[in-house]
Parts: sequence; structure tokens; C-alpha cells
Amino acid sequence: MSKPRWVAIAIAACCLATCIRPVSAQKLEATVLYRQNSDSDYRPLVPGYSNPASPDCAAEMGNAECYDPPQAQAGSAPVAYNVVGTTLSLLLPDGRVVVVNCLNKYSFGRASIVRRSCGMPLVEHVEAEFKGTTARLEWPIGPDSGKTESEKYTVVAVLDKR
Repeated sequence: MSKPRWVAIAIAACCLATCIRPVSAQKLEATVLYRQNSDSDYRPLVPGYSNPASPDCAAEMGNAECYDPPQAQAGSAPVAYNVVGTTLSLLLPDGRVVVVNCLNKYSFGRASIVRRSCGMPLVEHVEAEFKGTTARLEWPIGPDSGKTESEKYTVVAVLDKR
């Protein structure tokens, strides 16, 4: 190959390399809107997307009215999916709501099965790192300890802001 051809290939490779951005995680501060946990199949309640008019929604998970919001916007579907384990509704800074779920972990030993529930933040604000369909949540434990806890969740849905 001649020298000008190699130079052209090198320039093309450099241009292509600058156009391709590496896939990186996106870290955002998120507000926990709602927490749920169950070992059996359930439909998560999502504030603003489930029916807020019914007082039974928070107490009665089987209430069908909770999943059919009367003021649903045109083009938006009601929240209709089933999950098991720990589910959180997170409000992002841009107004979207992300529903994340974590299945409880099981370890099989010689004579027993050890179950570990997913970590659930009991604070209002968490740091969420999104990468593909995975969300790693991190939150402080204790007011002055400086320690944090984290858990990996799966993104179930990203809902447009209302």
C-alpha cells in the first residue's frame, strides 16, 4: 500500500473513534416516591400513574381501581405489569418516573436455603446509576455515619412525566 492510503485510513479511523462515545453509566439523584415488597406476584402502585382517588390503594393491593387511572392522558397506558420482590418508584430530576424491581436472593447450602431480601432505601433521596436495564441505587445509612448501602435493581419501566 502506498503511504497516502495509510494516511487516509489513519485519518478515517481517528474520525470514527471520536464519533463513537463509550457506553457509560448515568448517575442521577432520585426521589423515592413509593416502596413495595412482596414474595408473591403483584402489580406495583405508581403515584401519578395509579388511581390516587381511591383511599384503598395504599392498603389494598388487589383493588382494581388502583390500576385504572380515570385521568389518564392520551397516548399513555396505565401501569400494567406484574413483579415479585422489592419495587421502588423513583422520580428523576426531569420529571420522569422510573419503576425498578429487585428479586430476593437465594443461596442453597447443604441443609438449608438462605434468603436475603433486597436492600430497600428508607430515605427519601438516593443516587441512582443507570446502565442499560440495570439501576444501582446507593443511599446513606445513619445520619452522621458517612456509610452507604447499595443494591442493584432492574428497570421495569420509564414513565413520561405527567
